[in-house]
Amino acid sequence: MHLINTTKSYPAVGPYSQAVRVGDTIYFSGVIGIDPHTGTIAPDTLAQTEQIFANIIAVMGEVRVTLRDVIKTTCFLTDMGDFASFNEVYAKHFGDHRPARSTVGVASLPKGARVEIEMIVHTRT
Repeated sequence: MHLINTTKSYPAVGPYSQAVRVGDTIYFSGVIGIDPHTGTIAPDTLAQTEQIFANIIAVMGEVRVTLRDVIKTTCFLTDMGDFASFNEVYAKHFGDHRPARSTVGVASLPKGARVEIEMIVHTRT
């Protein structure tokens, strides 16, 4: 098992690693839209989702994987009314790659976030 943490994304907001690699599989902890330079979260779902992908891609760079290596995501929304706008940003980043996905409505998320995404990645090496 290899713990993955990078300063290129915001630090974990609790006692966990940004990701953990076990063999050819990398498990990404839930990521929220914290800007790693300012420590702030944008007020709307679109901007938070964009920041989430920036944060995820930063961690992916540390382990040399891309969004095309993602096999499963779990997405959490505090307002399922944001589902369409969330999907717009999500689809833009994944393009024609369509990993398995669950989307769950939740009462709240850390730091007042509106969106959180966790991922499972299978490496090609």
